[in-house]
Amino acid sequence: MNKEVKIAFMHGPRDLRIETVKLPELKPNQILVQTKACGICGSDVHCYEGESAEGRYDIAPYTPGHEVGGQVVAIGSGVTTFKEGDKVTAECVLACGHCANCKEGLMPSACLNFRELGFRPDSPGGMGEYFVIEEEYAYKIPDDWSYDWGAWVETFSIGYFGIWGNGGYIDASDYALIMGAGPVGLSAAMVAKTSGAKVVVSDVNAVRRERALKFGADVVLNPLDEDYYEQIKAATDGHGPSVIAEASGSNAALAAIFDVAGHSCRVNLIGHSIGRKVPVEIGKTIWSTLKIKGSGGTKNWMQRTIRFMNAIKDRYNFDELTTHHIPFKDLDKAMDLAVHHPDEAFKVILTFDE
Repeated sequence: MNKEVKIAFMHGPRDLRIETVKLPELKPNQILVQTKACGICGSDVHCYEGESAEGRYDIAPYTPGHEVGGQVVAIGSGVTTFKEGDKVTAECVLACGHCANCKEGLMPSACLNFRELGFRPDSPGGMGEYFVIEEEYAYKIPDDWSYDWGAWVETFSIGYFGIWGNGGYIDASDYALIMGAGPVGLSAAMVAKTSGAKVVVSDVNAVRRERALKFGADVVLNPLDEDYYEQIKAATDGHGPSVIAEASGSNAALAAIFDVAGHSCRVNLIGHSIGRKVPVEIGKTIWSTLKIKGSGGTKNWMQRTIRFMNAIKDRYNFDELTTHHIPFKDLDKAMDLAVHHPDEAFKVILTFDE
């Protein structure tokens, strides 16, 4: 392919540039996707700010963007499950499927040949007019979906898998506490509410608490309130949460888990906190019989996520989850919004000219 296209490259902290490059030749198992929507995730912000080692610009400049929706415009010679014109989204954590750990059935994060869409130079993401992805990591989305919804699938899958993956479960007998009302937290709240559980969402931000009431929350709480623990007790009819999804990654929220969890609570750690030591009263795990689990990436979950979202799309207005649409050519403006105005910019999605 000799077509010249505009692609963004992260060269280092606060050094994100749109450059003109030629598209690579497709390998037999790859598809070429014209990007239609690409969300800016908190992880992208942390890499941009130099606060995370997840983005590997130490290896070479890479193209960010793992929340993608687009249209297939070309397929490799060996591709059998896609055709030109298909609407698609893509996996983020790319396990090779053939290393020793993959053959053991371990999580994608255990893959010995681990790649990550939009975080490494060997797996360029969606912040560009086109992106290339292997067939096995792409998923069709319904024809009647917007490309925005396709870009939301990866985020929703994290909240969904965070509760149900790795042996997790929730049902109508549960009291669920979702800690953090960001995009992943609200995804987890919708999952919990769909199960019939009573859903409590906590966040320090009043705007996000108000939004949570539209996306699954029965009760919203401010963790900075002096009587926060008593409010949780009251909201859970005196039991304490039976399910917790920690989706903020904040030190305070992580420490609070061990004080607010009900007996035998299933604790799901979803928010990023890698690289920090967080003081917690771990002994309460023993006396409260807590069950704590995490997940790195999602395993065999994207197709389920698409079906789940499709099943609840009439209950929740997914369009209201996106607060800003910014043309790709104004990438600097989009990043400024995401970095410096997170309260206002709940989800910024890059759009692309036809």
